[in-house]
Amino acid sequence: MSTAESRTGSGRILIDLFTSLDGVAQGPGGTDEDTSGGFRFSGWQAGYPSSGVGEEIEKGMRGLDALLLGRRTYDIFASYWPHHTDGPEGDIGQLFNRVPKYVATRDSAVELDWEGSTRVGDDLAAEVAEMRATHREVHVIGSIDFVHTLLAEGLFDELNLWVYPLLLGAGKKVFDDNALPSVLRLLHPPITDDGGVTLLRYGRTDRVPQVGTFG
Repeated sequence: MSTAESRTGSGRILIDLFTSLDGVAQGPGGTDEDTSGGFRFSGWQAGYPSSGVGEEIEKGMRGLDALLLGRRTYDIFASYWPHHTDGPEGDIGQLFNRVPKYVATRDSAVELDWEGSTRVGDDLAAEVAEMRATHREVHVIGSIDFVHTLLAEGLFDELNLWVYPLLLGAGKKVFDDNALPSVLRLLHPPITDDGGVTLLRYGRTDRVPQVGTFG
């Protein structure tokens, strides 16, 4: 299936990522979230307890009616959100528990115990097209290894980056060398909170980068 065909349908695929200024999106949420490759800074988001970020995240969740997650992020979410449906995080917890969860994994024998979970990955382009036909907003949260696949195949509509003002050096980057060359468009003016965290919202287009010579 071509990229153009895979983007048919009224629904949208939104990728939501926390990233450092140098593009590292590995393990932002906890010290044991992702230390693969000897990554030393898993949990780096903890230094920025910003209410502004939380408010924008909650706004972004309002249209969400399905989750599409990589296996590692799914396991983290499945162990956490079913037990956090009250208190400050209650609204998000109830939402995540209520909506369908699609889990990208090649392991056909995987057990997905979180209610509403379904495995995908045998024919990702076709499965994403079906999600667009079924849902209004499918959010991909974290899942950086899986995001690399979506970026390589052009299987997304919106890329939302919360950019933190720090440099991490080594680590899994938002964009690897396999990302499909394409032109993105800024959907809204950047939003920056009092901690210097900036939200950038980009929409995907079918345009490719143009080259030339100045002068």
